[in-house]
Amino acid sequence: MTRILLLGGTSEASALARLLAQTGMAAQFSYAGRTAAPVAQPLPTRIGGFGGPEGLARHLRDGGFTHLIDATHPFAAQIGANAVVAATMAGVPLLVLQRPEWRAGAGDDWCHVPDIEQAAQALPRQSASVFLAIGKQNLAAFAGLPHRFLLRLVDEPAALPLPDAQVVVARGPFTAQGDTRLMRDHAITHLVAKNAGGTGAAAKLEAARSLGVRVIMIDRPAMPARQVVDSPELAMAWLHQLAPRGV
Repeated sequence: MTRILLLGGTSEASALARLLAQTGMAAQFSYAGRTAAPVAQPLPTRIGGFGGPEGLARHLRDGGFTHLIDATHPFAAQIGANAVVAATMAGVPLLVLQRPEWRAGAGDDWCHVPDIEQAAQALPRQSASVFLAIGKQNLAAFAGLPHRFLLRLVDEPAALPLPDAQVVVARGPFTAQGDTRLMRDHAITHLVAKNAGGTGAAAKLEAARSLGVRVIMIDRPAMPARQVVDSPELAMAWLHQLAPRGV
C-alpha cells in the first residue's frame, strides 16, 4: 500500500497535503519545527527533526513509507541533502516539489550573489535602509554594518543581532500594493532576498521594481541530482505513476 512522507513548510506542501487528503492516500506531513504556530494540515502531522539522514531513513522504514516527497523551502539545504541520502538508505523513491526560481525582468535592478555572506558584502559601505527579507536564521552576517534594517518575520523574535532593526510580524501571501507602501514608509533603498520563487512572496520584488530599489538576490544552494516537479498536480501524477496496481 502506498504511504507518503511529505516534508513540508511551503505553500506547495500545503496544497499537496490537501490533494493527498482529498484522494484518501495514506500520508504524514512533517514540519521542521522552526515556526511557533505552523499552518494546520489535513494529514497526520509530526513536528521536529529526524536526527540526520540515518534518523530519516529509520523513520521511513519504521513507518512503512513507500514514497518520500521533499516540499521544503528551496534554501533548506540540509534537509534536502539528508532526504537524498535517506531515500537511498531506505530504498524509497524521492521526489522534490519545488517552485521555479524568480528571474529578473524589465525594470529590475538585481545583483546576484551566491550566499548570505556575499549578500552582506554587496550592500553599500555607507548607511542605507535595507529590507532584509531572509527570515531570522542568518541575520548575524549583517551585524556591524552601518544600516537601518527592516525585518518581516512570521514570529516575534526573542533577540536580534542587529541594533538598528525594526520588525514587522506577518505571514504571507503579500500584495505588491502593500509591500510598496511598506517599503516607501521605511524609505527602503536595498532589498536582500533569497531566490525562493513562487507567487506568495514575489510582491516585494514588484514593489522594488516600482520604487527603483536595488535587489541583492541570493541564489539557491547547489543540491545533489534529484527528480524535481514544480506543482502539486505533477507530484500527484508521479505518485499515481509509481503506485502499486489497485491503489
